[in-house]
Amino acid sequence: MKIEDELKGRFRNERHKALINLTFTEKQLTYSMLQVLKKHGLTEPQYNILRVLRGFRSKGPSSIGFLKERMLDRNSDVSRLVDKLFEKGLVDRKENGEDRRQKDVAITEAGLLLLTNMDDCEKKADTLLFCLSDDEVSELNRLLDKIRSPTS
Repeated sequence: MKIEDELKGRFRNERHKALINLTFTEKQLTYSMLQVLKKHGLTEPQYNILRVLRGFRSKGPSSIGFLKERMLDRNSDVSRLVDKLFEKGLVDRKENGEDRRQKDVAITEAGLLLLTNMDDCEKKADTLLFCLSDDEVSELNRLLDKIRSPTS
């Protein structure tokens, strides 16, 4: 459905329309994922941290700074998120042996099991852009990368 019909509105120009369309679409996609995550008692940033920890597990524990660099939402309070995951038994956190100000964070077996049981999140994510062809997805990625590129 066209964004004009969806929002029953008009736009100043095509750039304004594209920005509103992008924001509206992102909100719809996020809402769909949040519904799946809610079933597992996780927020999107908590899920993001668990996935990062699982992905870099072979390299050993990760620091809070390492996690923050890889977050989708760079404004997340990673320390607080790790505390919540620790309370749920999904991550371990320990003082770093070389720098006591740093915390080493690692995913637990319970965290790995939860991610394994969350296959529905992965399946849901795979279907969100199903209406696009492979070429269209590649073009979308190219355009989104271009939007985020610095304009110098």
